[in-house]
Amino acid sequence: MNAHSPLKERLVVIGNGMAGMRAVEELLKRAPDRYQITVFGAEPHVNYDRILLSSVLAGDKEIDQIAINSRSWYEENDIQLFTGDPIISISGAARTVVSKNGRVEPYDRLLLATGSRPIVPPIPGLNLPGVCTFRDIADTEQMIAASTRYAKAIVIGGGLLGLEAANGLLRRGMNVAVVHLMDTLMERQLDIQAGKLLQRELDERGINFFMNGQTEEIFGATQVEGVRLADGREVPGNLVVMAIGIRPNIDLARAADIEVNRGMVVHDDMRTSDPNVFAVGECAEHRGKTYGLVAPLWEMAKVCADHLAGDEQTSNYSGSVLATKLKVTGIDLFSAGDFNGGEDCGELTYHDTTRQVYKKLVMREGRVEGVVLYGDVTDSGWYLELLRKKEDVTPFKDAILFGQAIVAGMGKIKLPSVEDFPDNYQICGCNGVSKGTIVQTILGKGLCTLAEVRTHSKASASCGSCSGLVEGLLAATLGDAFRKPKEPGMCRCTEHTHDEVRRQIIEQELKTIPRVMSTLGWSTPDGCHSCRPALNFYLLCAWPGEYVDDAQSRFINERAHANIQKDGTFSVIPRMWGGTTSAKELRAIADVVDKHTIPTVKITGGQRIDMLGVRKEQLPTVWRDLNKAGLVSGHAYGKALRTVKTCVGSEWCRFGVQDSTAMGIALEKMTWGSWHPHKVKLAASGCPRNCAEATIKDFGVVAVESGWELHVGGNGGIKVRATDFLCKVATEAEVLEYCAAFLQLYREEARYLERTAPWIERVGLDYVKGRIVQDAAGRKSLQDRFLYSQQFFQQDPWAERASGETQPAEFRALANVDS
Repeated sequence: MNAHSPLKERLVVIGNGMAGMRAVEELLKRAPDRYQITVFGAEPHVNYDRILLSSVLAGDKEIDQIAINSRSWYEENDIQLFTGDPIISISGAARTVVSKNGRVEPYDRLLLATGSRPIVPPIPGLNLPGVCTFRDIADTEQMIAASTRYAKAIVIGGGLLGLEAANGLLRRGMNVAVVHLMDTLMERQLDIQAGKLLQRELDERGINFFMNGQTEEIFGATQVEGVRLADGREVPGNLVVMAIGIRPNIDLARAADIEVNRGMVVHDDMRTSDPNVFAVGECAEHRGKTYGLVAPLWEMAKVCADHLAGDEQTSNYSGSVLATKLKVTGIDLFSAGDFNGGEDCGELTYHDTTRQVYKKLVMREGRVEGVVLYGDVTDSGWYLELLRKKEDVTPFKDAILFGQAIVAGMGKIKLPSVEDFPDNYQICGCNGVSKGTIVQTILGKGLCTLAEVRTHSKASASCGSCSGLVEGLLAATLGDAFRKPKEPGMCRCTEHTHDEVRRQIIEQELKTIPRVMSTLGWSTPDGCHSCRPALNFYLLCAWPGEYVDDAQSRFINERAHANIQKDGTFSVIPRMWGGTTSAKELRAIADVVDKHTIPTVKITGGQRIDMLGVRKEQLPTVWRDLNKAGLVSGHAYGKALRTVKTCVGSEWCRFGVQDSTAMGIALEKMTWGSWHPHKVKLAASGCPRNCAEATIKDFGVVAVESGWELHVGGNGGIKVRATDFLCKVATEAEVLEYCAAFLQLYREEARYLERTAPWIERVGLDYVKGRIVQDAAGRKSLQDRFLYSQQFFQQDPWAERASGETQPAEFRALANVDS
């Protein structure tokens, strides 16, 4: 680290969090050589995204994935960083700070970014093992560790942070109860109606709620055992998470005689009562308000950087319009402004009970004063802009709830394009990036792609909801130089895409591979190894019972009905319904292994038995012997339904709440034999602990006390993807209906070799929900088509080949020819 330069002023930053480091980043853009910067952080980590702790808790991210600035970034910018060494005192007269480790650091300018600390009321039992807050990495790691040891968790607080904690612990397999003092969840961000909708939805997902719950005591002998409420109710649990709220960290400022109220009082230039001391973030109080959301922090950081850089005439902070976006297990919420209104306000409301969509606008004198959206937040940006600009919406008031596109279609407003936005228009709310910043970055660094813009500006790098706007800016800025890559044809034989080919097969009633190729103008008469398997599947799916499967258009594993190994031998995996077996089946497998001298037998991850080292010519007789014991093909070789993994469920497990084994068997009996664009795996877990790993399967079922949660689009492997929550149902029949409909939609609309995870990412979860959850008639039609096709596909290919009736030469060994 370079020694302090006498030509540079000394800036000390207390707090290595998001607000302080954003101010430093902004300062480096404006005056990179003005200050020698020293940063003190209380935690032993580099700067990280605290918002993403909920993703770490839920298992979606790892700790190292949420770091914002690496240690090398500090070194490259000549910043001294002291982690795990909090400042304990400030001397305004001497202009020095003293750290816990005894380091005395002088400053010319001091930036306080001490953040907040959790509110923890003096409840008996707080010191018991198993009580924690949800504020930093250490808290998150404690909660994750507890989820591996205990079954039940209690979250005290039903606000934004409490619900994120509850969701993460639920995802970790715990039974979760939320104790909330008020009668409405997230009462600071939602009105009563939206709060009740949210509670009902989360209750269906398996979270238990104790509303109007005044916590009187946390009880237990040597470990937390539960919470006792003032009205006598008791909530059992071995982990208690305090998520009541936060309070600005102002102790340092108060001890240094800096003016404080609820927070450190700052002026519009972000200076405190000491002109050499600035404050930003959750610790700052501006015009009587403190802020705990990220957007105001970014706005404060820019103003603070302007004034630290000496550009004091350019900007002042005038406060922020609070807007909250929340997404918990697929629930979209948005609120902004004064959404409760008053006597001089009116309300416009819309509630679609079938789609679970709720909208409310609070109006005053023809202007939007507050917004609450539940279930559909498409127009949140527009409503927020109307609120901020205080625009008179009287001319289109009657249609405003139907959204910007509808109002524009009526000719009431012009639908703006990205070119129309002013430079200070905020494109990315998560990271506070404006249109002007993005355009300057594109031009200044010669960027051409969305990925490059994300890397250099952070725009759309978090939730990604503004990706379309960023791409629009790329197109508007670069003109002809920007080209979204044209979707390629399905192979070199044709320019038609997969989607176009599937559509033409239906519209023109094309029912053979040669007919498809001739009608759609294939450049090669017989196709290739890429298009023939795809066409074979598309025709099987479109015309079940009519199209005759073309075995020569399948891959070798599907032709041989076994997986080829590196030495040319094959593996044989019989189906085991829901991972269950019997003594009879195990004896039959043992006899087959002995009779055919099969060298290796292994238990698979899908709860089946794999026999490895079978020669190709042995396959028909191996199958025949397995068939005699009632064992059929497990389709472990195919783009087909592979396995339905289960846990023992309520029949045996003390945590089980439903019979997941029976559910898994029923699912497998319905779906076996079905062909798909890619392999498909199912699972059924008997409780939220999720021992069957249902949340990394293509279709997963997780039991809760009131029914079954349905999850879709997960996979393990190289790129692990957790499922998306689809919906909750009450009965086994509904599980089967939704599963059949989902698989049929995937079969009919995904591209060959596209698994459910990338398919859902491509078409969007909302689209899948619209087809499966919200359209009951369409769901039933999809189920009917799936079940109809199954009457043609549920035929054991091993039995057919073992009988010698089909492909008799496929499995004969080559004759030895003497020279």
